[in-house]
Amino acid sequence: MTQKPDLLVLSSLRPAQMAELEARYTLHRHDTAEDPEALLAEVGPRIRGVVTTGGRGISGDIVERLPALEVVSTFSVGTDSLDLEACKRCGVTVTNTPDVLNDDVADLALGLMIATRRRMVEADAWVRSGNWAAKGAFPLVRTIKGSRVGILGLGSIGKDIATRCAALRTEIGYLARSEKDVPYAYFDTPRALAEWSDILVAVVPGGSSTRHMVDAEVLKALGPEGTLINVARGSVVDEAALIAALTDGTIAGAGLDVFADEPKADPRFAEMANVVLSPHHASGTEETRNAMAQLVVDNIDAWFGEGRALTPVTG
Repeated sequence: MTQKPDLLVLSSLRPAQMAELEARYTLHRHDTAEDPEALLAEVGPRIRGVVTTGGRGISGDIVERLPALEVVSTFSVGTDSLDLEACKRCGVTVTNTPDVLNDDVADLALGLMIATRRRMVEADAWVRSGNWAAKGAFPLVRTIKGSRVGILGLGSIGKDIATRCAALRTEIGYLARSEKDVPYAYFDTPRALAEWSDILVAVVPGGSSTRHMVDAEVLKALGPEGTLINVARGSVVDEAALIAALTDGTIAGAGLDVFADEPKADPRFAEMANVVLSPHHASGTEETRNAMAQLVVDNIDAWFGEGRALTPVTG
């Protein structure tokens, strides 16, 4: 009987997908081990695959302690928590879960946009607190139709956001590595896009190349009627500059799904009425999380069954 490949689980998947892995592989649960170091010392030499998540990632130290490692399958699109250089150096293939979450991320971006511009969280509190009866009508808000929406990063998710915004009869501009064959206005710097935009949506990947892409200068260009939406990574926005801009009126508001130090969102955000907050939950639907977990399993199966990765991370 062929021996099952040994997998190291750094972070668990959903129960159905964990059951699939249990049936076909020998799992070693680093995530629940009483002594993770002892576990690595014991099973490290025979580990051929790793299952992890974007929140957990994998360090270069762990990669180098797994001499038989062939593949790392992560439950995430982003790979900034994975030491890709160490994986490349050790000849390890990395897979992620792109595309299956595009619709949900785009939906949340649109939801944050509407909730922030229409001040829906404040309006909800106005009714719940009795202010409607006691103080009268809620203040007027900003419409979406006719707004200029600037999209920082016109990849697959950015395009889905643009499609949704077009349905709301907005004007659309974008920044990307190069101009694309799309009916939207192209800008070559974040500042230029922000200056044009009423609503600036960040959806670029994380990493050193996009760190603080939205800084104090970009926020100033967005202006006192402008709204920032971030469904990218917390690192994309200079959070100190954003807090200052929200406090002093440099911009009107923000809708944020990601933060610089998750899960510890800066407590000053909680005190701001002009911010709508979400706990990094853009892909957080039953359907999408199941699809992501299944793609992790499918990548592992394809690797050990066919010697290939379905969605390898390149570059």
